[in-house]
Amino acid sequence: MMRITSARDLGLAVRQGRQDRNQTQAQLAAAAGVSRRWLSDLEAGKATAEFGLILRTLDALGIGLDALPVDPAPGGIDLDALLGDTGSERG
Repeated sequence: MMRITSARDLGLAVRQGRQDRNQTQAQLAAAAGVSRRWLSDLEAGKATAEFGLILRTLDALGIGLDALPVDPAPGGIDLDALLGDTGSERG
């Protein structure tokens, strides 16, 4: 299992999955119904890739996607604490 925290991580996971299956970018792109250029951008970590196409590509690789809660990194920002409880000021 790989923890993906950025577009770059996702691109590396897709590239590794493709290489593990001995597929070219053209072969995976055809299987996923995306362009080879789009796949190349995804593998390069392009942050604006369309999510639906990402899911199709992962499916073509046989890779599932799980969303799990993660603990904030030490020193991370707590937006609730930073902004205060603004919900109680409404109404």
